[in-house]
Amino acid sequence: MNKLLSVLIPVYNEVHTITKIIDRVHKVPLDKEIIVIDDGSTDGTSEALKSIKESNVKIYFHKKNSGKGSAIKTGLQHINGDIIIIQDADLEYPPEQYPEILKPIYDDCADVVYGTRFIGIHRVFMFWHYMGNKILTLFTNILYDTMLTDMETGYKAWTKSALNGITLKSDGFNIEAELTAKFFKKRTLRIVEVPITYYGRSYKEGKKITWKDAIPTILTLIKYRFLN
Repeated sequence: MNKLLSVLIPVYNEVHTITKIIDRVHKVPLDKEIIVIDDGSTDGTSEALKSIKESNVKIYFHKKNSGKGSAIKTGLQHINGDIIIIQDADLEYPPEQYPEILKPIYDDCADVVYGTRFIGIHRVFMFWHYMGNKILTLFTNILYDTMLTDMETGYKAWTKSALNGITLKSDGFNIEAELTAKFFKKRTLRIVEVPITYYGRSYKEGKKITWKDAIPTILTLIKYRFLN
């Protein structure tokens, strides 16, 4: 396990959780760098990030809110790691799970790992959000001849080489669909799922993705099934 891990943390208006999540990522016993991309926050998140001085935390600021995909693309321009994982800035996904998520990669059994929320421990609520996810996942499986259980998971990890030849274009939440489409189109990649713990938030608690984001996700899945 001597490979460097690059943890990408896209963040938008998470002033109450951003320093907590960075601290928890710090404590994970893996060799890592932390790359935070503030996507034009207006709630004090930017100011909180400017107070962080740890040497292995790199912070980049967008002047305006451009979307999760835009933030991830910025982060990917600055990675030094052999393995990349996306960490949402809220507290829905516990970073203490990294060793379990990354084990298939460390064991050379996978190039890409998806953490599936519906097999491990998870908060039981928001039925229609769950159904929307299942429909999008089924649509993905039909288009790409696979058997995912959670395409929209926030925990996606991959080797640096898995992105070779892939150019990411999506700026919004549909980056999840584009990553999935382009990973599965590279038939040489070994893609596996592992169960994760998930503590989902309600919209009142700050959840940002809505049913409206399903439309660009579906269009993205269709688009990259036939285009690069």
